[in-house]
Amino acid sequence: MRPSGREFNALRPVSIETGISRHAEGSAIIRMGDTEVLCTASVEGKVPPFMRGQGEGWVTAEYGMLPRATHTRGDREAARGKQSGRTQEIQRLIGRSLRAVVDRKAMGEITITLDCDVLNADGGTRCASITGAYVALALAFRKLRAANVIKAMPLSGQVAAVSCGIFQGQPVLDLDYAEDSAADADANFILTQSGGIVEIQATAEKSTFDEAAFNALLGLARKGVAELFAAQKKALG
Repeated sequence: MRPSGREFNALRPVSIETGISRHAEGSAIIRMGDTEVLCTASVEGKVPPFMRGQGEGWVTAEYGMLPRATHTRGDREAARGKQSGRTQEIQRLIGRSLRAVVDRKAMGEITITLDCDVLNADGGTRCASITGAYVALALAFRKLRAANVIKAMPLSGQVAAVSCGIFQGQPVLDLDYAEDSAADADANFILTQSGGIVEIQATAEKSTFDEAAFNALLGLARKGVAELFAAQKKALG
C-alpha cells in the first residue's frame, strides 16, 4: 500500500488555476497533491546578446523555493549570495522542456522568462513547474498574439512532466515526498503530447533496476502526462 493510499498508477489530485499574477503576461498556480508552484511568464522585447540579429526568440526559466516550502525553513538563496547546483539544474531543465515545443522563429526577437516559485513542496516540484509553466507560457503567447506582437502562435504542442519510481519493489506514478525519500529508484519524465521524449532523468537510489522496470515506469509516465495534458487544456479553456 502506498503511504497516500493511492493505486500504483494514480496521480495525486491535480488542479491548475490561471490569472494569479496581475502584472505577468501569463500566470498559473499548479497543485499536485500538497505540492504547489506559482508559475509566471514575463515578456521582454529583446533577446540575450548571443542571439541578437538571428530573428529568433528565447524562452528561459528561473526556479526557487520559498523558505517554508518544506518541513524546516531553508535559507533564501539570495541571502547566501548564490544559487545551489540543484536550483541551477532544475531551472535549466524547465527552460529546455519549454523550448522543445516552441517555434522560436515565430516569436521574433523577444524573451519570455518563466518564474517557477515553489509555495509548498511534497515531491515532484520540478515536474509540477514544467507542467504549470507551459500554461503560463501559452497565456503569454495568447496575449502577444491578441496584441499583434506575433503573427502566429509559436507553440508546436504541449509538454508536461511527471515523476515515477520503484517503491517497495512496485513501479508507481507521481511520487510524493514520503515515497521519494524511500524509493528504490526514481525518475522524471518530460514528454510531449505527440509522444516525443524531451528528457528522462532516472536514478537508482537503493538498488539497480532493469529494462522491464524502466519500461513499466515509462508506461506509467505516459498515462500520467495524458491526464496532465487534459488539465492544461482545461485551464487554458
